[in-house]
Amino acid sequence: MKNTTLCYIRKDDSYLMLHRVKKENDLNRDKWIGVGGKFLPDESPEECLIRETLEETGLTLTRFSLRGIVTFVSARWETEYMYLYTADGFEGTISDCDEGVLEWVPIARVPELELWEGDRIFLELLEKDLPCFTLKLVYDAEDRLLSALLNGKKIR
Repeated sequence: MKNTTLCYIRKDDSYLMLHRVKKENDLNRDKWIGVGGKFLPDESPEECLIRETLEETGLTLTRFSLRGIVTFVSARWETEYMYLYTADGFEGTISDCDEGVLEWVPIARVPELELWEGDRIFLELLEKDLPCFTLKLVYDAEDRLLSALLNGKKIR
């Protein structure tokens, strides 16, 4: 079991997206995702969020919100609990990321990108501006989404 954070940084009508194309053997290879990563020992979700965002983007977050907790279950990889954030306040200049290419993508164009099927669900929920939610996503060994539960109720 692992704990992670993921953040969608918003500027105007765009999200800062990370196209994961640089690391070998990357579970997210060729996918577009937000920024974030694994907790270090004794880190809180907010500490992990701030550290990972700075490491991956060069930006220091100044305003962010916890939007949900996503549980990923897979026949192929370890169960993951992800704290999902959005941010609209930051300082600094974007730097190169060793995990992929960072790009501001208009939110309306995000669904056109190569995304995990479950990510499409929580990105829609973020745009609906729901209160903090829980989402459980279950994948098979071929990374196909088998089910999705929103706040404990099956939606797929």
